[in-house]
Parts: sequence; structure tokens; C-alpha cells
Amino acid sequence: MLKRSLLCAGAVAGLVLLNGTVFGQAWPSKPVRMVIPFAPGGNTDIIARAIAPKMTQELGQTILIDNRGGAGSTLGTAIVAKSPPDGYTIGMVSSAHVINPSVRKNLPYDSINDFAPITLVADVPNGLVIHPSLPVKDIRQLVALAKARPGQLAYATPGHGTSTHLAIEMLSHAAGGLKMLHVPYKGVGPATADVIAGNSQMIFAALPAFIEFVRAGRLRMIAQAGANRSPAAPEVPTMIEQGYKDFVVSSGFGMFAPAKTPRPVVDRVNAAVAKALADPAVRKGLSGQGAEPVGNSPDEYDRYNRSEIERWTKVARAAGVVPE
Repeated sequence: MLKRSLLCAGAVAGLVLLNGTVFGQAWPSKPVRMVIPFAPGGNTDIIARAIAPKMTQELGQTILIDNRGGAGSTLGTAIVAKSPPDGYTIGMVSSAHVINPSVRKNLPYDSINDFAPITLVADVPNGLVIHPSLPVKDIRQLVALAKARPGQLAYATPGHGTSTHLAIEMLSHAAGGLKMLHVPYKGVGPATADVIAGNSQMIFAALPAFIEFVRAGRLRMIAQAGANRSPAAPEVPTMIEQGYKDFVVSSGFGMFAPAKTPRPVVDRVNAAVAKALADPAVRKGLSGQGAEPVGNSPDEYDRYNRSEIERWTKVARAAGVVPE
């Protein structure tokens, strides 16, 4: 009886393994939707569109970009969490994903357990840019102006609790308290556009969203928040260089599938992303905009998310950000 039970158990395990392998080999048989939880033109959108063509070539099916901005990225991210775990819906997230647990009271998903991590695609330092009409050239002058004009300077963000928002809150906290107007948008793209238009005076976002506008003279970059200067902006000093010790804010852009997506499918998407990031033209394009390609394993990305959620919880508390 015991022998028969063991044989049955082995047969079931083998069938499950076989089904998983067949599933992984058959997938994809139709286009794959990649949900971007922000409006077009932002960093997440830029990075996703940079790798999507190569992923399409590798997988043999089109990667369809689906922008679903709103609610600080939680609207689009929830779509991924609630989609069937069949590999035909994946999502690209920014650092908002690991920040939201500490700044939002009621998330419509569990930031860890409702997702199958695929890979960290790129890591990007944030930078502070201002409208050229603002009479400041560095952080010291900006802080002085903000204190001289309390409540008169507006900063744009892609929503409450994003790294863009927390970076300004960190600056305000470190500078002894600054009274500035927070203007949230549905993504970095429209937020940056409004700074260019002069409707808001600044934005503290990841570099790809604005670096070309800086080079064109439509925005002025006065600081970057990487541990070191980015090769994309070697002339701009870091926050640390300008006297703000340990002020490092970078955005990790990663890819998820819904929880319970078969591991063979997750591994195929991971391999497709790695192939895209290994392409010299893709790497050059991302690096030129300040994005450092990564492409780690699903398990490494899982550990990254858990540690980042813990880190940003501490940052939010120190900056006095109240969950909404």
C-alpha cells in the first residue's frame, strides 16, 4: 500500500512538472500585455518601451504597452495583481511599488504576496530640475528662495508617496522645513510637462524623464541624488556633494507577473528581458538617459523588493509623511 501511494505521488508530481514544462514551452501563443501604472512619457514608460521591441523578438509575440496611470501607480498595479496568472499580463513598476506600503493606508493588493517577481530591469538616480525662470543655481539657493517665499513655490510629482514626492519631503526635512505646494499628476510625463510650461517650478524625478529637456535648455538640473554623479549628467553635483549627508534617492524599475504565474513562464520573461538588456543599443540608450541596466533573477528581485519596502518605511517615517 505504501509503495503504491509513493508511486501515485510520484506520478502526480511528474505530471505537474510536465504540465508546467509544456505550459512554459507553449507560452506565448498570443500578444502579451505589459501594464504601465503611469501615464505615457514617464520613466517607467520610457524604460518599458526601450526593451519591449527586443522582448517581442525573443518571445515571438508582440509586447503591448498598456498605460494605466492613477492613484500613485496603484490603479495599474492592481490590474496586474488581479489578472489571470497565465503569463499574458505582466507589469512594469517604479519605486512607487516599494514606497506605497508605507504611505498608503489601504492598498488594493499585497505588495509582495500578490505578485510573481520577474526582474529588476534598471536602477535610476533621481535628480532635481527647475524651470529656467527660477533664479537659483544650486540647492542652497533653492532652499533660501523657498524660505523667503513660503507656500509660493510648487513642485510636481506623479502622486502622493512616490519617490518624487518623498525626495522633496526629505529635502524639506533636511533643510529644517520648507513650505511648498504639492501638485500631483497621473505620471512623471505630465508632471514634467507642467514644469516645462512653468505651471510648477520643480520636480525631483528619475533622470530619463527630463534629461533631454535639460540638454535642450528647457529645464535646469541643480542636483542629482545618486551616491555618485551619473555619467548622463557628470557636471551636476549630487545632494551629498551639496552638504546633504546620506541623501540618496534612486528608483528601481522592475517587472512583475500576477502571483501563481508558472515559474517556467516567469523564467522565459526574465530571459527575454536579460536578452534585451544585453543588446548594445538598448544599453547605450538607457545609460545615456541615466538608467543603469540590471536584469537580475526573480529570487534576487524578490529580496530587493522586501528590503526596499523596509528601507522606504523608515524614510517615510523620518520625513514625517503621513499615510493617506
